[in-house]
Amino acid sequence: MVNQYLHVTLIIFSNYCRIFTVYTREIQEKRRAPVENGTPLQGTWTRAFEEVDLLEVQRPYSFPLLKGIKDTRIKEWESFIIQDDHFYLRARINNNKLYRSAMVTLYNMDTKERQEFTKVIPGGGWRLPRFPYNASVDSRSMGFFFRIHSWLDAECIKLELNIKHTRRRPAFTAHVTFDLAESKATPMAVSLLFSGRRNMYAFKALAEVWGDMVSGGRHIHLNPVRTTGLFCDFKGFYPYRMRSTWCTCMGFDSQNRRFGFSLGENQAREPFRNNENALWIDGHLTPLPPVKITRNGGPDSDWIIQDMEGMVDLVFTPEIQEHKVNNFVIAASDYESPLGYFNGRLVNAEGEELPIRNVWGLGEKLYLRV
Repeated sequence: MVNQYLHVTLIIFSNYCRIFTVYTREIQEKRRAPVENGTPLQGTWTRAFEEVDLLEVQRPYSFPLLKGIKDTRIKEWESFIIQDDHFYLRARINNNKLYRSAMVTLYNMDTKERQEFTKVIPGGGWRLPRFPYNASVDSRSMGFFFRIHSWLDAECIKLELNIKHTRRRPAFTAHVTFDLAESKATPMAVSLLFSGRRNMYAFKALAEVWGDMVSGGRHIHLNPVRTTGLFCDFKGFYPYRMRSTWCTCMGFDSQNRRFGFSLGENQAREPFRNNENALWIDGHLTPLPPVKITRNGGPDSDWIIQDMEGMVDLVFTPEIQEHKVNNFVIAASDYESPLGYFNGRLVNAEGEELPIRNVWGLGEKLYLRV
């Protein structure tokens, strides 16, 4: 009888440990840059680097390259998503060196109306900031202005958009601020390796957002109490044929806590040790394990997002499709970015389960040959 009691107790204890043993990742000490003495670092940090210049990597390939040619192998972009109860704004500035692009999309979740602006320019004239604590990048052309100012010294990121009216679209203006200080949110920076000397860098920050937008003459005030934003900065010696998939979602849980997650699947090595996956609840960061993102049918089919640790179990159901294909002979891209709903659950570092019920978000699937 005693042996049976001990046996049952051990089973219960074993199940308890299995349930509450969650994935952990080493958070490294602050470093000035993701490259030291010509060698790329690998790891996860909870603050941005002071400088990010991947040209400092020595011999990223097995054969020597001139600095200018090496620079063409670095792809880089900055993007943001801003969401409240009624509007979903996302934008991106991208430099693939052979060509560059800018994209802005505003989606009205009440009326289902979408306002979009996209431009693609040959050549790599933009240089995205190397000093995230106080630097900016902008895209200017006739009737279009887009600027991202990373001002981490002041714990904020400022965004400016000014798109003129045309026959096909209304005018759109936005002046918004990511308030990292008020949010008290912990950002995440990673440096991941594709090979021994080729790496990628990513910085992600979730924060409350305040500001104003004007769309077609309508003024939209972004109340920081209900508005959340995700800012991302990417640079890397990505493979010639780059394949990446991302899932991003933000909202408020049943306790009115602000949460958000950003999950990605890419070609980096050793994703269990370090990856770009993160969950924020009330500003607290949980680095998440690697995930597998699968889609069994066509573009309208559900995306299944799962890990091997029991911390990520989500289904993304596309609602609004967006698909762009570019082919420039020497370069090509295939980019799907549907908007839709997430359902499932996530588990944070403390073992707390976060139910996800019909929360609006974004899926992205990119193939890039450049």
